Amino acid sequence: MKDVRLETKCVQGGYTPQNGEPRQIPIVQSTTFKYATSEDMGKLFDLEASGYFYSRLQNPTCDTVAAKICAMEGGSAAMLLSSGQAASFFSIFNIASAGDHVVSSSSIYGGTYNLFAVTMKRMGIDFTFVSPDCTDEELNAAFQPNTKAVFGETIANPALTVLDIERFAKAAHAHGVPLIIDNTFATPVNCRPFEFGADIVTHSTTKYMDGHGVAVGGCIVDSGNFDWTAHADKFPGLCTPDESYHGITYTEKFGQGGAYITKATAQLMRDFGSTQSPQSAFYLNLGLESLHLRMERHCFNGQKVAEYLESDNRISWVNYPGLPSNKYYELAKKYMPNGTCGVVSFGVKGGRAAAEKFMKALKMIAIETHVADARSCCLHPASATHRQMNEQELIAAGIPGDLIRLSCGIEHYQDLIDDIRAALDTL
Repeated sequence: MKDVRLETKCVQGGYTPQNGEPRQIPIVQSTTFKYATSEDMGKLFDLEASGYFYSRLQNPTCDTVAAKICAMEGGSAAMLLSSGQAASFFSIFNIASAGDHVVSSSSIYGGTYNLFAVTMKRMGIDFTFVSPDCTDEELNAAFQPNTKAVFGETIANPALTVLDIERFAKAAHAHGVPLIIDNTFATPVNCRPFEFGADIVTHSTTKYMDGHGVAVGGCIVDSGNFDWTAHADKFPGLCTPDESYHGITYTEKFGQGGAYITKATAQLMRDFGSTQSPQSAFYLNLGLESLHLRMERHCFNGQKVAEYLESDNRISWVNYPGLPSNKYYELAKKYMPNGTCGVVSFGVKGGRAAAEKFMKALKMIAIETHVADARSCCLHPASATHRQMNEQELIAAGIPGDLIRLSCGIEHYQDLIDDIRAALDTL
């Protein structure tokens, strides 16, 4: 599937049935797998042979779908997880531990911010948060001798800041660490971060990849481009023997393109069990098959709605990277020339109280804790997904108290505009 276009990878990537085999990927709904001898199974436990022995670590259905996403992103290896939060956690914890440090954009999903700033801090990993618009001097000043990674989002949820991937990748590589990019909102249809220097990509597959609100999930993809051995002192977990697997050194055994994902599977999935079910992976695959078609409509609707909102004098501000007036318009054209996403952020004149009244008046657009779905929905992040942040943290994340996050689905754009207009008429 390397030589076909992305649209074809969405439909057929990861699985090529042989003569007489199922056309659709099989759901291997089994926790365990049978072997003829203990020696055969022992080779799997020693990582001496490939195969399956327990679905907490790997499952054929999940691996098939991971292979499709890997092909779509242009990576070397990938794994599915139980959620996007698990993917964010694994992506960092696979290369950082107590006493280490990570640089992160401050403009990221509120749940990820809390994971980094609170939960992982309790585990002994410190994070320095920098503005995505920081100067090169400010960005480089954030690094410490124990820094192990840089993290950011292609399009931040819900602030919709666009990260300058090449600039952050250059800084990360200058300090000998990988750049990890959450590509959930853009998806590989609109942006392939590896082509701009990113090393690892994560996804909440719950969003556009699934697209129908049926299965929570996450994914990590490794580009295979970061040379762990060139910075072996920073990454002993990958470059020195793992005594829990009989002294295997991942970089020696699985190479530059396989070490990271193998370690995350063999160690972290084994110990944390953040497994995506094969049934959920099957649902995810159905969503992936139409992703390239849906993203085009999401972006079209997002652009139309953003243009309408910008023209309505009852709206105080509109944030959408596809608008020429947006501060990230040029960056968006550089990294996502075919469209960004279907999510629009805006404020209603009258502040927080007016925003809440507006949302109650919507008829077709539902208030949900969801986003990036075939059905349009909206949310007030300050009182929902980001309510754990104080006012200063909200401002740093680009989320004022009056912000409404509107996720445009794949309905007709005029029906969305009519619903918004009618709700504004009630104010």
